Amino acid sequence: MFRQLSPRVFASPQIGLAEVSEAARQGVGLIVNNRPEGESDDQVPGAEIEAAARAAGIAYVAIPVTHAGFSEGQVKAMAAALASTEAPVLAYCRSGTRSTLLWALAEASQGANPQALAAAAAEAGYDLTPVRALVDMLAAGAK
Repeated sequence: MFRQLSPRVFASPQIGLAEVSEAARQGVGLIVNNRPEGESDDQVPGAEIEAAARAAGIAYVAIPVTHAGFSEGQVKAMAAALASTEAPVLAYCRSGTRSTLLWALAEASQGANPQALAAAAAEAGYDLTPVRALVDMLAAGAK
């Protein structure tokens, strides 16, 4: 269920309490929730995921991304979240796509290679095309 984007970053569709336990078993140290609350009736509320994560010794941060797109603040928050730990990170949203796109934007803002990001996302089953121009721009600006 967890799709590997980098040696320590994973993306996932919506998780539940069982997935929090699995994340803890796999050594995840931070869960990033990229899903807005109330997006669908079947999603597990972020507060429940946060409580389960904290009970399992996993840090938790919410950086909700709507279908309206990505803001500079969200990119900076994701970059800060990724930089806050050396432990594996699990980011999730409805399908994992917004988490993957935000990861790529955050990494690009820190100077990561756009081609490598696109290849890693594709390997995990995600497509950076919707944000590729922004990834390229952020990576160029970080140099």
